[in-house]
Amino acid sequence: VFFASAPVLIAILLGASFSRYQVEESVEHLLAPQHSLAKIERNLVNSLFPVNRSKHRLYSDLQTPGRYGRVIVTSFQKANMLDQHHTDLILKLHAAVTRIQVPRPGFNYTFAHICILNNDKTCIVDDIVHVLEELKNARATNRTNFAITYPITHLKDGRAVYNGHQLGGVTVHSKDRVKSAEAVQLTYYLQSINSLNDMVAERWESSFCDTVRLFQKSNSKVKMYPYTSSSLREDFQKTSRVSERYLVTSLILVVTMAILCCSMQDCVRSKPWLGLLGLVTITLATLTAAGIINLTGGKYNSTFLGVPFVMLGHGLYGTFEMLSSWRKTREDQHVKERTAAVYADSMLSFSLTTAMYLVTFGIGASPFTNIEAARIFCCNSCIAIFFNYLYVLSFYGSSLVFTGYIENNYQHSIFCRKVPKPEALQEKPAWYRFLLTARFSEDTTDGEEANTYESHLLVCFLKRYYCDWITNTYVKPFVVLFYLIYISFALMGYLQVSEGSDLSNIVATATQTIEYTTAQQKYFSNYSPVIGFYIYESIEYWNTSVQEDVLEYTKGFVRISWFESYLNYLRKLNVSTGLPKKNFTDMLRNSFLKAPQFSHFQEDIIFSKKYNDEVDVVASRMFLVAKTMETNREELYDLLETLRRLSVTSKVKFIVFNPSFVYMDRYASSLGAPLHNSCISALFLLFFSAFLVADSLINVWLTLTVVSVEFGVIGFMTLWKVELDCISVLCLIYGINYTIDNCAPLLSTFVLGKDFTRTKWVKNALEVHGVAILQSYLCYIVGLIPLAAVPSNLTCTLFRCLFLIAFVTFFHCFAILPVILTFLPPSKKKRKEKK
Repeated sequence: VFFASAPVLIAILLGASFSRYQVEESVEHLLAPQHSLAKIERNLVNSLFPVNRSKHRLYSDLQTPGRYGRVIVTSFQKANMLDQHHTDLILKLHAAVTRIQVPRPGFNYTFAHICILNNDKTCIVDDIVHVLEELKNARATNRTNFAITYPITHLKDGRAVYNGHQLGGVTVHSKDRVKSAEAVQLTYYLQSINSLNDMVAERWESSFCDTVRLFQKSNSKVKMYPYTSSSLREDFQKTSRVSERYLVTSLILVVTMAILCCSMQDCVRSKPWLGLLGLVTITLATLTAAGIINLTGGKYNSTFLGVPFVMLGHGLYGTFEMLSSWRKTREDQHVKERTAAVYADSMLSFSLTTAMYLVTFGIGASPFTNIEAARIFCCNSCIAIFFNYLYVLSFYGSSLVFTGYIENNYQHSIFCRKVPKPEALQEKPAWYRFLLTARFSEDTTDGEEANTYESHLLVCFLKRYYCDWITNTYVKPFVVLFYLIYISFALMGYLQVSEGSDLSNIVATATQTIEYTTAQQKYFSNYSPVIGFYIYESIEYWNTSVQEDVLEYTKGFVRISWFESYLNYLRKLNVSTGLPKKNFTDMLRNSFLKAPQFSHFQEDIIFSKKYNDEVDVVASRMFLVAKTMETNREELYDLLETLRRLSVTSKVKFIVFNPSFVYMDRYASSLGAPLHNSCISALFLLFFSAFLVADSLINVWLTLTVVSVEFGVIGFMTLWKVELDCISVLCLIYGINYTIDNCAPLLSTFVLGKDFTRTKWVKNALEVHGVAILQSYLCYIVGLIPLAAVPSNLTCTLFRCLFLIAFVTFFHCFAILPVILTFLPPSKKKRKEKK
C-alpha cells in the first residue's frame, strides 16, 4: 500500500504546481545557439551604432528586428500590382494602417505616436510608399517620364532607394525598368524603448493583423499576408493548442491497446489492469518531472510534446517485460517469491537501459549543449525517466503484487470476484461462461503447468508460427536481400542530409508564419537579406591604399550596394582637394550631409574630436546585398563563413551582421553536439560494460545494431523530407536508447545461451522477449498515429522521426537479428559455462 500510494502522492504534490506554468516567450532564446559569434557581433554593433533608426532610412532588418508590422500584397491572378487600380488599393491600405488606434486609459495611440521618426519628425515608412505616391501623381498629371527601375529607383528629390525587398515577382524591360510586379511588401517599424511603449506596440501589431484581414475581406481579388514580430512566437506555441485533441485521441488509443495486449481469454490470468497501470506509472513520472521543472523556474514550450512519447517507449517496454517475466514464474509459488523472480529476471536489464537513457540525455542536458530547446528537453526527459524507474520499482511493482494475490485466489482479473469452477458454470448462460473462463491448477498436469499462458494471442503467434517461419532456410535469403536494400536506400538518404535552420519548420501549419514565409520565398527571394558591413577601427579613409584594401575584400559577394560608388567618391575628394587630414574629414562629413546619392549613409560614420579640434573617423558602416538567394540556405551558410574568413584575413577590421545570422551561426555544430556527445557516451558505456557482462559479444552486437538503426533512420528521414534540426536530433538521441531497450534483451538471451543450436536460441530469445517487444511496439505505434494528423510542422517532424525509429528497430528485432544470428558468431558448440 505504501509503495502504491507514495508515487501518487508525490506526483500530485509536484504536478499541482504545473497548473501555473509559464510559457517561454523568446524563440531566439530557445532555438538560436547560446554561444554564438553572431551575438557577440550584435553587441559590438549595438555599442558602435545604437539602435536609433531616426537617423537613417531603412529598407530591411539591419541591426535588430524590434517591433514591426509587415504585409505582402499580391493578386490571385498574377496581376500587375503597379497598375492604377492596385496602386490606389495599396495606398488605401497604407492609410488604413496609419489610422490604427490602440486605446489606453486617457489616450489613443496611433502609428504616428509609436513609429520610428525621421529627421523631420515624420514617421519613417518604406520607400516603396513614396514610389507608389510618385507613380500615382505622375498618372494624375499625365507625366510619362517617371519610371520605376529595379532594384534601385531614383525619386524626384534625387534619392536612390532600394526596392529589392519591396517589389516581388518583377518583370523588367531594358535598363532595369520595371514592366510589372506581382507583389508589394510594406513594413511599419515601431518604437519599443520602454515597457509601456513595448506593450502598446504589441497591441498595435495585433490590431494591424486585424486591419489587414478586414481589408482583405472587402477586397477579395487581392491576397494579403500579414506578419509581425510576435507571429513566430505565437505560432510556435500554437502547436500545443492544436495538438490537444489529437493527444487525447492518442491517449485513448494507447490505453485501449495496452489493455488488449495484456488481456487473454483466461479471466484469472488476464492482466488488463496491469496494462492500464503501466500507463498510469508513465503519467505519474511525466507529471512529477513537469512539476519539478516548473518549480525550478523552467518554462513550457512546444518541444515538450515529445517527452510523453520518449516515456511511452521506455516505460511501457519495462512494464511489459516485467509482465512477461511474471508469465514464466510457477503458479504454485507464493506471490513474494514470484515477485522476487520477476525483479531478478527483468529489473537488471531495465536498470541498465535506464542508466543509458540518463547518460545520453544527461549529456544533452549539460551546458555543452548549445541549443537551449534541446538542453531543456533533455533535462525534462532525464527527470521523467529517473522517476519512471523509481515508480516502476514501487508503484508498478506493488500493482503486480496486488494482481498476483488476485490470481492466486482465483479471482476475476477485472471484477475481482471469485471464479467458480467449471462444473458450477454449466447451468449459466454462454456469455456468462465466456466471461468467467479460467483454467484451474488442479485441472492441469505437471507437464502443462509451464504452458498456462500459451493461450495469450501474442505468445501463441510467436511460439507456434513466427519463430519457425523467420528461421526457415528459404526465408533467410529474402531477409538478407531486404537488409541490403535497406542499407542502399539509407546510404542514398544519408548522402543528402541537410540542416534545417528555417524557423517555419517548428510552427503550426495553418498560421501567419507559414503563409507569409511561403509568399516571401515565392516573390522576394531574388536577393538575400541586407548585410551590415561594419568597420570598427579608425583608419585613414583618405588613403588610397586603404580604399583599395576595403574594396578588395568586398568584391565577389556584393551585388547591390553603393559601396564602390562611395569609395570612388572618397577618391574624388582626395584627388581634387589635396586637403590635410583635418580639413578632409570636415569635408567628408559635410559632403555626406549634402550629397543626395549618399543620403542613406549619413550618420553611418562616427566622428570623434581630438585636441586642436582635429576630427577622426572612428567607425563606419554600409549595407550590402549578397548574390545568394533566401531560398537556398546552403548559399547563406557559405556566405557567412566566407565573410567570417575575410574579416580575419583582411587588413581592415570589420564585421558583418544580419539578425538572421543569430540563428544560422554555428547551427550545424551546435545542433550536432548533443547527438555527437550522446553517441560517444553510449559507445563508452557499451565498451565499459563489456567487462561486466558475461560475454563481450553482447556489446559488439548491440553496438552494430545501434549503428545500423541510426544510419537507417537518418537516411530514411532525409528521404522523407525531414531536415536535421532541433527536433530530429532529439529524436535521434532517443533512437539510440530505444534500440538498446528492445534489442539488448534479445541479444543477451541469445549470446549467453549454451548447448543446442543458434536457431534454437534465436527462437528461445524471441519467445522470451518477443511478446514484450510486440506489446510495446503496438502501443507505441497507435499512440503515434494521431500525431501525424496534427496541423503542425513540429509534430510532423516528431511523428516521422519517431515512427522511423520504431519501425526500423522493430525490423531489426524481428527480422534482421533473428536471421543474421543464425549463421554468425557466437558458436553454440562446446561452449563452456562462464562464471
